[in-house]
Amino acid sequence: MKGGKSKADTKSTKLAVNKKPAKASKAAAKDPNKPKRPSSAFFVFMEDFRQTYKKDHPNNKSVAAVGKAGGQKWKSLSDTEKAPYVAKADNRKVEYEKNMKAYNKKLEEGPKEDEEESDKSVSEVNDEDDADDGSDEEEDDD
Repeated sequence: MKGGKSKADTKSTKLAVNKKPAKASKAAAKDPNKPKRPSSAFFVFMEDFRQTYKKDHPNNKSVAAVGKAGGQKWKSLSDTEKAPYVAKADNRKVEYEKNMKAYNKKLEEGPKEDEEESDKSVSEVNDEDDADDGSDEEEDDD
């Protein structure tokens, strides 16, 4: 055969596929104590809009329909109508920045002396001490 691959050639190439090792996930590195980012003005608007939309359309179960209607309504609002939502978003942003400063300051200080040893490590040490109490219940040295 000129230029063609045999079935044996294709099988061997399929087996020799190089897969990259999985990368460590970044999700595991998130700190649960870190403050959440503040909502934008649009999301502040959507909090109110969802409630009114659900009252007007009680049979609607579609999240996409609510989002689409909210987006259209937001685009149709003038700057003066958006102003209260922008103000609420700004207030949340100021609060978030204050919380982040406190959070970062707490991280710089590091762990307190009392919290250096976790509860798990303390219990593991105590479990090892319990095993050496002189009873030979689980030890078989035959």
